[in-house]
Amino acid sequence: MSGGFLPGKLLNSLYPSIYLALRLGTSADQDTRFSNKQAKLLKVAEVDMSKVKMDVMKPWIAKRVTELLGFEDEVLINFIYGLLEEKEADGKKIQIQLTGFMEKNTVKFMKELWNLLLSAQQNASGVPQQFLDAKEAEIQQRKAEDDRIAQEIQKKREKDGRDSELEKQKMMDGDVVNSRSSGVGSALNANVNAEEAKETDFKRSSRTKSRKLFLDTFV
Repeated sequence: MSGGFLPGKLLNSLYPSIYLALRLGTSADQDTRFSNKQAKLLKVAEVDMSKVKMDVMKPWIAKRVTELLGFEDEVLINFIYGLLEEKEADGKKIQIQLTGFMEKNTVKFMKELWNLLLSAQQNASGVPQQFLDAKEAEIQQRKAEDDRIAQEIQKKREKDGRDSELEKQKMMDGDVVNSRSSGVGSALNANVNAEEAKETDFKRSSRTKSRKLFLDTFV
């Protein structure tokens, strides 16, 4: 920083008002970087800013300026906001005023900005069609994701239902087997009891006959 010279970024951070004044002091005629290609871009229609929703435009402006410059320049961003506060925004004047700030990026920025402003002016909502399309795509994507999740949940519920029914069927089959086993066991026990009863009756009958024969011998 010899000779008391301050780099642009440092001057901007320390004395933003001075920095802005110095940058605006360079006119399009004085700046050799203002080429014929840039001059051609100035043939754009004015925009009725009362039809544009600036609350939607400001975030885009801040983001795009930062992307093109490679750093956040709050002074420049607020300056652009101020230029767009006029009821009728003049693209030619705005580009001339931005050339000292954005240099080679001025053409690209102005072309993108003006396309958005013209689109916003034509829409009843005051929002550029590009933004509306992007929002619609985001909504559709979110809906598709919600539908996918809902389908996954439904599939899981159906699987859980099938598993539950299968488990119930297994339990019912087990009860039938147990019931059959119990029935067979009861039948076997009944047969055994019947055989035992017959054997008991036979023994009683034999004892009765023996007694009768024994008594007959004394008659």
